[in-house]
Amino acid sequence: MNAPTPMTQEVFKQLRDYIYEKSGIFVPDNKKYFLENRLGRRVQEKGLKGYDDYAYVIKSGIDKAEIAKLFDLVTTNETFFFREPQHFEVVSNDLIPKIIAENTASNRKDIKIWSAASSTGEEPYTIAITLLERPELAGFKKEVYASDISESVLASARNGVYGSYAIRNIPEAYLKKYFTNTNNNYAISTTVKMLVKYMKINLLDDKETRSIRGVDIIFCRNVLIYFDEKAKQKAVSLMYDALRPKGYLFVGTSESLHNITRAFKPIVINKVIVYQKI
Repeated sequence: MNAPTPMTQEVFKQLRDYIYEKSGIFVPDNKKYFLENRLGRRVQEKGLKGYDDYAYVIKSGIDKAEIAKLFDLVTTNETFFFREPQHFEVVSNDLIPKIIAENTASNRKDIKIWSAASSTGEEPYTIAITLLERPELAGFKKEVYASDISESVLASARNGVYGSYAIRNIPEAYLKKYFTNTNNNYAISTTVKMLVKYMKINLLDDKETRSIRGVDIIFCRNVLIYFDEKAKQKAVSLMYDALRPKGYLFVGTSESLHNITRAFKPIVINKVIVYQKI
């Protein structure tokens, strides 16, 4: 199959605007090559004449599966277990004791954490393991919500089987306790799976995000970098609404809420910046 002719600037803008409108992901003008590279093979596989035909298929909405495929192609799903491990140490050693104290004061026994861009499941399963490793949570209802815009990564996450790259940061004791190794394919245990609820959510969709409420902690790491300022503000505002009073938000170590919102105050715990709902 021959590669399609180069994408015109007009078609690039049509696709770029569609992606932004539906997901908040902004592809700048100097990344036209990125869309061409990601979508070129797809144009060939669909037997289309060129990128303009592909843009028509997407914008017409006649092929819902292809729209889902488009988001799979333009999102980056680079992840692994215990990525930025200091975040999970702060949750375990500092935030969980605070949440337990708040539960005791208000006579409730539950903890809810949302992995807002769960990708193939490594982050929410790491959160679940972190909760299971705290014996003082034994009598608590533990829930981990895990959401993503991509159907294919959600399917992979629900399957819960990982290669050696994904598990390379997992402590040996946890690997033995929570995984079954078959020919270097590591399957997550049912004990961990049972805590995690997967759902398809667009972080800029008011209605979809409304399905998550009353969470204690949100992980939204390495996501906001793909949004422009307007989309960042909306996503953070919707996550604010999902949190309990004084709840906590983690973003990636290279990200910041500076200039995005004043509805959270940054607090530093063991050199980790955590944003607390005001």
